[in-house]
Formats: sequence, structure tokens, C-alpha cells
Amino acid sequence: QVQLVESGGGLVQAGDSLRLSCVSSGRTFSADAMGWFRQAPGKEREFVARIRWSGGGTVYGDSVKCRFTISRDNAKNTVYLKMNSLKREDPDVYYCARGYRFGWKPNDYTYWGQGTKVTVSS
Repeated sequence: QVQLVESGGGLVQAGDSLRLSCVSSGRTFSADAMGWFRQAPGKEREFVARIRWSGGGTVYGDSVKCRFTISRDNAKNTVYLKMNSLKREDPDVYYCARGYRFGWKPNDYTYWGQGTKVTVSS
């Protein structure tokens, strides 16, 4: 059974930075893709970034390029999302996901965390 647990969300002001973490556990040797998605109320889940556990392959969504950075620590089974220059319009629930296809759509990922909430105030 694969489990993903996100942490690091909270209340910040516009322009602040925040780092989210996602710890992966379980037997997932062939599920090489890790992604971050986000979702605002009433809207579809949006691709943020993805990375390979095996190394490289980082890709970012257009709305977060040059502001967010995805990274991984294989020894800790953890993927991070460093978010800089947060904006009020950045959607508020962030999910990490793991899968077998290195894609950008939610359907490309098999395992999902419960999400962590980020609130950006002005």
C-alpha cells in the first residue's frame, strides 16, 4: 500500500515563501514519477510540477515557472515544493501524487496524498 503524506501548508502573506513536503511510503519501485498539483474551490486540479525519483526530468506548469522549485531527497523518500513570491490567486490546496507515467494530467498519477492547505493573505 502506497501512502503519501503532505505537510508544510499554512497561512502566509503575499510575497512570502513556503516549502511543502511529501513523504512517500510503500512498495513503489516502478512508480518513478512524482508530481505536485493544486486546486482552488470549484476548479479543476492544476498541474504544478513533476520530477523523477531516478533523477532529473523536472517540469513546471506555466503559472509557477520561475517561482516554484521541485526537488527530492531519495534517502528520506521525500519530495519538496519550494514556493516563492506567493500570490493571493495561487490556489489553496496542494496535493502530491505518485505514478508510473511521467505526465502532467491528474490521470497520469495513481497515488495521491490528502492535500495540504496554503492560504495567502494580502
